[in-house]
Amino acid sequence: MTFLVRILLALSLLPFPAHALETAARAAMVIDYDTGTVLLAKNADGPLPPASMSKLMTLNMVFEALEAGRITLDEKFSVSASAVAVRGSSMFLNTQDRVTVEDLIKGVIVLSGNDAAVVLAEGLGGTEAEFSRQMTVRARELGMMDSTFVNATGWPGQGQVMSARDLVFLARRLIKVFPQYYPYFSIREFGFDGRTPDNRFNRNPLLALDIGADGLKTGHTNEAGYGLIGSAVRGGRRVIVMITGMESASARSSEAERLMSWAFREFSMNTLFEGDTEIARAEVWLGDVADVGMAPMEDISLLLSYRTLPNIKAEVIFEGPIEAPISKGEMLGELVIEVPDRGVRRFPLAATSDVAEAGFMDRFKAAFNILKTRVMAGELL
Repeated sequence: MTFLVRILLALSLLPFPAHALETAARAAMVIDYDTGTVLLAKNADGPLPPASMSKLMTLNMVFEALEAGRITLDEKFSVSASAVAVRGSSMFLNTQDRVTVEDLIKGVIVLSGNDAAVVLAEGLGGTEAEFSRQMTVRARELGMMDSTFVNATGWPGQGQVMSARDLVFLARRLIKVFPQYYPYFSIREFGFDGRTPDNRFNRNPLLALDIGADGLKTGHTNEAGYGLIGSAVRGGRRVIVMITGMESASARSSEAERLMSWAFREFSMNTLFEGDTEIARAEVWLGDVADVGMAPMEDISLLLSYRTLPNIKAEVIFEGPIEAPISKGEMLGELVIEVPDRGVRRFPLAATSDVAEAGFMDRFKAAFNILKTRVMAGELL
């Protein structure tokens, strides 16, 4: 007969003071890039006007077309009158221009050129309206259910919305799936044909702060307020920050920097258990030894806030006693780790050694003792 066995483990982790963070942003989200761990979320799933941050989806469509071989970086697109007439930030194109895809990408990222975005949209979709429809369809395919596009620029339009979570998902995708194109986001200035001498600098304020920032995009309209989605790397860790609804460009810059610094300062990777290191022992039934060690197969490392370290709970669960024979590496149970506000994580545990069956006399004695116990308990009367 086997029984469910639970063993509570004590974690030798030192507590550090930390505080939950609040933000003045209308919506915000901060994640750790490698693990996808959400470090902060405020109104993360509410569809809001994204302003020029929605150009990330335009760029995603362009990068996908490049990867599929539909277009090339040196291919030239013509400029329509509708692209020239579009309002807002501009690359200052005219209808006589034929612009390479690469320059249009730089125009969208560095100059936030609405004209450049429309040229790309018309080049890929025929019309901006059709391209916008395709963006919405692709967003649904990627799981971005709170994003709808009616234009390629982020200009205010009925139904042009994205959630903070969708924007962060999209930023993480651009970094992970298109590493060959991601360096465009860190370009500090781009003076296309000398047409923007006073407006050639990247609008992302994080790039100039020496905090490891290397992307992605700002946005601003009267409806959306000032927003930013940025990413930075420090000590091998990448963090993505998204905010929107700030009252000014300076408030946007300082809040994005504050959240970025907080994410790096208050969270770190912690190795809770080392792989192949015994953390518990399980009783063995009919083996040549009484018990066997259990260990995780690899290091168990989690991104944790210093605030939560003292409150983590760990428990080993298995059905025991475990019947011999047992092979080293055989899965025997699981380690369950509960992190406050982060839920439960489960990890398999394996035997640390082989356990052979007991000899005939030992097995006979064990069977006799069980029979004797059951008789005394009245089970066999």
